[in-house]
Amino acid sequence: MAAGVSEASDRPAVLLIEDEFETAKEVSLALERQGYAVRIADSVHQVVDAIRIHAPAVMVIDRLLHGTDVLPMLETWRNEGNRVPVLVVSALSSVDDRIRGLKAGGDDYLIKPFSIDELVARVEVLRRRSADSRVSVLRVGPLTMDLIERTVRRGDRTLDLLPREFELLEYFMRHPNQVVTRAMLLTDVWNFKTLPQTNVVDVHIGKLRRKVDGSGEVPLIETVRATGFMLHGDR
Repeated sequence: MAAGVSEASDRPAVLLIEDEFETAKEVSLALERQGYAVRIADSVHQVVDAIRIHAPAVMVIDRLLHGTDVLPMLETWRNEGNRVPVLVVSALSSVDDRIRGLKAGGDDYLIKPFSIDELVARVEVLRRRSADSRVSVLRVGPLTMDLIERTVRRGDRTLDLLPREFELLEYFMRHPNQVVTRAMLLTDVWNFKTLPQTNVVDVHIGKLRRKVDGSGEVPLIETVRATGFMLHGDR
């Protein structure tokens, strides 16, 4: 399968790493209909060249490429400083498999078989999130966070947050209306390489919730039973 599809350089590029021809074709056509320029690679050599030449906005990676797990390669890219958002797709669907994919450097993990529409939506979220990471002010519902001044307001009320609480809320504000698991927070906010048995996440979220959700205010931080937490941006 040859790498490369569209020549439109003014469109955001998606690098699709997939060795199943029909799947690659279907995904590529769906993404192109949404305005993306799609490059396809089915070997490690093609991937390295495509990243260097095309500077993709998002990468979609099939975790098993010709039967080889690509997570070690993804982890190497991250250690080398590559920060392109990555959506990992895989038939490996256990919680441990998903956690491994996220810890190796995946920004999202989609289980096969998947809906093409859902894949396209997730790519758009990753692209938008990457663009948002360059802004200095985040806004979610009544919350406003100034990343330069390190200040947070809920409406007219200033929130007095400790450094870890600020980092935790920033993570939630970059993932609004999405379920965020404890494993994701331990990995991305606390930077644990292995997941300890600890209630540190719950303790900090309890403190953060008391500051974000004041008396008489609509609660924004929700505990999702047996899964994690969610910051609502539409309340």
